[in-house]
Amino acid sequence: MEQATQEKITNPQILYFWRAPLRAYKKRPAGVLRFYIAVSLLLSLIVFFFGDKILVLPIWAIMFLFYVLTITPPPEVENKVTKFGIETAGNTFRWDLLSHFYFIKKFDYHVLVIVSVAPFYYHLYLVLKDENALHDLVKILSEHLIYQEHPQKTFIDKLTEWLTKLMPDAISSGSAEKEVVVEKGLGASL
Repeated sequence: MEQATQEKITNPQILYFWRAPLRAYKKRPAGVLRFYIAVSLLLSLIVFFFGDKILVLPIWAIMFLFYVLTITPPPEVENKVTKFGIETAGNTFRWDLLSHFYFIKKFDYHVLVIVSVAPFYYHLYLVLKDENALHDLVKILSEHLIYQEHPQKTFIDKLTEWLTKLMPDAISSGSAEKEVVVEKGLGASL
């Protein structure tokens, strides 16, 4: 086992290697789940009273998907940049099938987004754990792909960002507000 591990590290075809979660993940409090359930109930009632009872099933299926993605932390995967392309989660993408790349910030992670060539424009989302990897990857990937500092956002990207802003944050912000109210109340009573 040690030799196999050592051979992987010293493989001259691997230009860069890192382990990271499969997707950006932030542990959410129970308030987020209540938010999901409330929105699902509201949409279900609206759809039900308009007479499209069958649409209640996809609403709850999507709610279940959000629940699973919120509760389940992602597995760690190996990401490799090689002389031939990018290898992630057991899939290899050759350089000639990739077009450009850029970085986004999601939760507490930097995410490397690599876009494939036309007509499909597949997107690879590779999570980076540290800031040093960001600079190293820009150097390596810019030899093979076009680097976009400010990518053009599609309607779906804008919609996703807007919906993410609607979700409640961690409970700590709410408890901090309660502490301030308690402190103000104590200050007034003294």
